[in-house]
Amino acid sequence: MSVPNKDTVIAVIGSGAMGSGIAQVAAAAGHEVLLFDNNEEALERAMDKLRKIMDRQAEKGRMSRTDADALLGRIKPSRQFEAIAAAGLVIEAIIEDLEAKKNLLSHIEIMVDEECIIGTNTSSLSIASICGACSRPERVLGIHFFNPAPLMPLVEIIPAVQTSGDTLVETRNMIDSWGKTTVTAKDTPGFIVNRVARPFYGEALRIYEEGIADIPTIDWAVKEIGGFRMGPFELMDYIGNDINYKVTETVFEAFYYDPRYRPAFTQKRMTEAGWLGRKSGRGYYNYAEGAKNPEPTKDDVLGKKIVNRLLVMLINEAADALYLNISTRDGIELAMTKGVNYPKGLLQWADELGVENVLKEIEALQHMYGEDRYRPSVLLRNMVRDKTCFYPEKIMEN
Repeated sequence: MSVPNKDTVIAVIGSGAMGSGIAQVAAAAGHEVLLFDNNEEALERAMDKLRKIMDRQAEKGRMSRTDADALLGRIKPSRQFEAIAAAGLVIEAIIEDLEAKKNLLSHIEIMVDEECIIGTNTSSLSIASICGACSRPERVLGIHFFNPAPLMPLVEIIPAVQTSGDTLVETRNMIDSWGKTTVTAKDTPGFIVNRVARPFYGEALRIYEEGIADIPTIDWAVKEIGGFRMGPFELMDYIGNDINYKVTETVFEAFYYDPRYRPAFTQKRMTEAGWLGRKSGRGYYNYAEGAKNPEPTKDDVLGKKIVNRLLVMLINEAADALYLNISTRDGIELAMTKGVNYPKGLLQWADELGVENVLKEIEALQHMYGEDRYRPSVLLRNMVRDKTCFYPEKIMEN
């Protein structure tokens, strides 16, 4: 699979929301797709959902009926694992469990051709560890789509230390040919998006736990003043508190319990109570029919205080990701704007606010709390010392 080829068969393992979404993306790009699941009911649900999606696309005129039917016809559901032998690219999209993924990949590589690339759709697990379960780890890497895969443009491509350069190039070329925006990330906990975005949730929860503002007010401030599409609590309810908490917990543990990533008891209790968000009908908000949720306190002074605190923490995390070579400057910016729909790149935002002002805000938080959670990135300190910014070429243009 040296160049993107529509004749390449794509196999997707797992027919949940992510797996069926990836199958739809690959089929839309013209590939024959094998969608495997050993659970017959799950597979039937996935195909029924895909049929309804294609019906809506045709009804709304986004696709012709013929094209919608053809796309659906390219997705072949199967409970026969042996069928993946025809694939040139296999992407697993099963539960976020390291041992389960390692076990699956060790079975995948037995079934497929030696030239087949194997991808794991993990959002935060070690790619090197998953690769370690394979006898030919050089053809294995992370291919992290975002939910919903057909709508979200970003895909993080994560090579492990074992992954070959050819595998990385071929995979990026293939996913790019599907109309996606790919960024390469270092194999570190959370990669780019799930690492840099942690303060969006964690600091919002901290502000709530401290009693600075209630949930609707925090969400209102982040949307109306910050310009984000969703507030942190709305987004956690949309993602699912169980999923969001698990990612935070995984990143926290993987970073040797760095306090920057410490989970919040509030979210742990929500998960324990089964208040998972939209999917359970109750989360930080009540989604029952006729339910009335509290109104925000629309105080601009308070709102700006909330947004500034969240924003400097996000910028600090983005700066640290750049400092530690998790990705390039532009890769980090693309990841946050295309992967989680931030209104602008965090490093660009830092330049607009002034890197020195961002550093002062973080230092003030560190002084007040005395916690390593608020330690400033070395890169920010160096930039203030050297009087530089993230986008010097824009200054030159002006």
